[in-house]
Amino acid sequence: MKYIVITGGVMSGLGKGITAASVGQILKNKGYEVTAIKIDPYINIDAGTMNPFQHGEVYILKDGAEVDLDLGHYERFLDTELTGEHNLTTGKVYRSVIEKERRGDYLGGTVQIIPHITNDIKERIRYIAAKSKADICLIEIGGTVGDIESMPFLEAVRQMHGEEAEEDVVFIHVTLIPLSLLGEQKTKPTQHSVKAFRELGLSPDIIVGRCKTPLSQETKSKISLFCDVPVQAVINAHDAEDIYFVPLLLEEQGLGEFLMKKLHLTPLGNRTEWRQMVEKMSSLKRRVSVAIVGKYTHLEDAYLSIKEALKHAGIDLGCAIDITWIEAENLEAEGTKCLDGLGGILVPGGFGVRGTEGKICAIKYARENDVPFFGLCFGMQLAVIEFARNVVGLEGAGSSELVETKHPVIDLIPEQCGIEDMGGTMRLGNYEASLKEGSLAHRIYGATEIIERHRHRYEVNPRYIDQIEAQGMIFSGRNNHRMEIAEIPSNTFFFASQFHPEFTSRPGRASPPFKAFVKAILESSR
Repeated sequence: MKYIVITGGVMSGLGKGITAASVGQILKNKGYEVTAIKIDPYINIDAGTMNPFQHGEVYILKDGAEVDLDLGHYERFLDTELTGEHNLTTGKVYRSVIEKERRGDYLGGTVQIIPHITNDIKERIRYIAAKSKADICLIEIGGTVGDIESMPFLEAVRQMHGEEAEEDVVFIHVTLIPLSLLGEQKTKPTQHSVKAFRELGLSPDIIVGRCKTPLSQETKSKISLFCDVPVQAVINAHDAEDIYFVPLLLEEQGLGEFLMKKLHLTPLGNRTEWRQMVEKMSSLKRRVSVAIVGKYTHLEDAYLSIKEALKHAGIDLGCAIDITWIEAENLEAEGTKCLDGLGGILVPGGFGVRGTEGKICAIKYARENDVPFFGLCFGMQLAVIEFARNVVGLEGAGSSELVETKHPVIDLIPEQCGIEDMGGTMRLGNYEASLKEGSLAHRIYGATEIIERHRHRYEVNPRYIDQIEAQGMIFSGRNNHRMEIAEIPSNTFFFASQFHPEFTSRPGRASPPFKAFVKAILESSR
């Protein structure tokens, strides 16, 4: 097994995840099977309880694991499916070691960071790598070199470097190269970062310099001299037009060739699908507009997978997507005039009461004005609430998750709906859904049985289904008594899913509902 460890210095948020995913894409193009592990040094067990404002979206894997958004980059760039084992956190490691200590597995010995914590980390990495049956395992260590939280993980990979063959472990260090007020590229932060890296017993084989502008030859030579890496191993990663350009940018500088030599590998192929996809994306002329009405719109990364899924649909259909971000609370105060003229309306998921009435306003606007509408998770639940209130006539209809209501059309209390196993725990990961033949959902997927990823707790209350369907909203996708898809056939396009199809969308293989949504916008704008 070959290991490529990606670390960062100077500051977080430099794009280690995109760098790791891009390296994986380059190696995949050369014919190798690649897997990836994201190490998050926080003490949380997983990302499930994290505030989107602080951490961006919570990405859901097929097994229901709630993980860091970088695993979404891995899945999209590598066109693969990962599991919760591929996200390693301090919380997971410490919990495992403490449980072993409580069982007496250490035979009364003193449990310490070295060797017990570092051994657990190494065992997990090697187990995941072997289980994947890949040729190369990418390991991204979150945070920056020097963070106290990441020390055990850096020590673990230092030990691995000594335990594995020299040609089996490569270190890529991503650093910031800021510009001075006069526009000069400054290398001192990179030098200090590499110095801190070396103090831990590690040395970078490759340095990826993040800068607003391409690195000059002088800057590359200076980094090479002071950081003791070959000039060809100083890779420029300046701001790109789109993240999907990054693998090509890195490859054009010889990163793939350098890795092949460093890992003692020979290219097994030369796949061009990614380049073709990027070239198609670059040539898009037509544009369509989509409003995303959310409650975390100040941080676009909170809806990262939705943005990417819209992009994938646009590439497949030959159009670029212009997203207008609309804060749901603003609709409550200012009305829906800001939605006028936009091609489609998408209401994403979210938790809590804040902004819900604004989202309902947007849904009502889309339904009444026959604007293509797409609701995701909580967006579907709010679409059901809006319809129940304004079409069925159930005054005050709502969700028992949010407020007390005499019409809980969204609920989870078994006694209220006569179903014993409604459940009070989160539905996470892959679940099946059966689609109604002849429905929009059936036409979109071209199948009667589908599997999609979920992240929610409350459900459409079965007690109200007959009333709602009698008035024109149908539930065309179901998982036993759980409603998976709601649509209004009388509208041009009104489709909402309890699941999250954005998590399975890929470049060159767009999610069917996202593709259908963008297609509806294109057709309605002719």
